[in-house]
Amino acid sequence: MSRFLNVLRSWLLMVSLIAMGNTVQSFRDHSFLSEKLYTGTPEFVNGLQARTFGIWTLLSSIIRCSCAIDIQNKTLYHITLWTFVLALGHFLSEAFIYKTAPLTIGVMAPLIVASEFLHRRNADWIPVRPRVTTGGRSKTEEAVVRVCCLLP
Repeated sequence: MSRFLNVLRSWLLMVSLIAMGNTVQSFRDHSFLSEKLYTGTPEFVNGLQARTFGIWTLLSSIIRCSCAIDIQNKTLYHITLWTFVLALGHFLSEAFIYKTAPLTIGVMAPLIVASEFLHRRNADWIPVRPRVTTGGRSKTEEAVVRVCCLLP
């Protein structure tokens, strides 16, 4: 595996771990969101909104961590890409459309992370391997059949 892919995997893992920390913080104390992210209208932040944000962040974290483990899985890589697109869209809309999240460090950090991943993603380095098929099935499908049917 190339050095670049190892750096990308490490970066995705680091982003995933930070997101897990944000998830814990969202569940522990919802004032975290009104103090760090949604400072424009902190009265809109309540426990339900904080837990929803926490679940969304946890899901993104799990997807990114999975991609760091299996970076050459094309489907997983594209799903990971979409987690960054959604995060970028969410924070841009909160900052510029709804005006609930002014451009503070708490908002700029996820914007920079999402933008950096999207900026670096181009057709020259998409780290995916071609699917090799055996007997009409991919290797992944063959493995699933072996596990499900307990075949050797």
